[in-house]
Amino acid sequence: MTALRGLIRHTEFRAGARDMASVAPGLAAWGLMTGVTMVQSGMSLTEAVAMSLLVFAGSSQLAAIPLIAASAPVWVILATSFCVNLRFVVFSAHLRPYLMHVPRGPRLFLGYLTADLSYVLFTRRYAHPGEDPVQRRAQLAYLAGGSILNWASWQAASLLGIALANVVPLHWGLGFAGILALVGVACSLATSRMRRVSAGVAGAAAVAAFALPFKLNIVVAIAVAVALCLLLEPPAPPDQREAA
Repeated sequence: MTALRGLIRHTEFRAGARDMASVAPGLAAWGLMTGVTMVQSGMSLTEAVAMSLLVFAGSSQLAAIPLIAASAPVWVILATSFCVNLRFVVFSAHLRPYLMHVPRGPRLFLGYLTADLSYVLFTRRYAHPGEDPVQRRAQLAYLAGGSILNWASWQAASLLGIALANVVPLHWGLGFAGILALVGVACSLATSRMRRVSAGVAGAAAVAAFALPFKLNIVVAIAVAVALCLLLEPPAPPDQREAA
């Protein structure tokens, strides 16, 4: 707790929260509709609250909810959620040199809090890991500030949606604000030809396989894009393979 209070007082914590505040309203609208969707799909209040707090992954939740409502096999629900959240494996690998100096417990907690936009904002501000304790502390404070505000705004909106599930109609389309936010994230990450190819192939495959049940088109899109990029990616030079 002492370390957390120190991060909260750091100027970079406020900078992270301030940057996140510019996109938090769109994510909050998406969180609100996610909460409404969970209850209107047949989940109990306890189940919806538990899913919001424990899963904390909007795209995974929205992919799993219709599968749960349709009584899909557990393996289909787990496989879909796993594939949708595979991007966090990439995020974790990228953040490893930034956070390996942090003890395991706080590092796991930051992993739970970190989401798409907090990761994007962090890596935009800090292209390279800190080289000394002062820089590393500043980076940690910025990530904590953005991640905590993101988590708080999402959970507050999601829990409000759960409480008002019978009042807020789905046809308001507030969740579209969150989709627009994710589109912005995806476009900002498409910084290379390979990334743009993978995004285009995944989108085309998802549309082509849209008729598959249980939203399996998502799984197909991810598998096709990954397979194609593995085929197109040039092999690493011998010296890099030996170093790996």
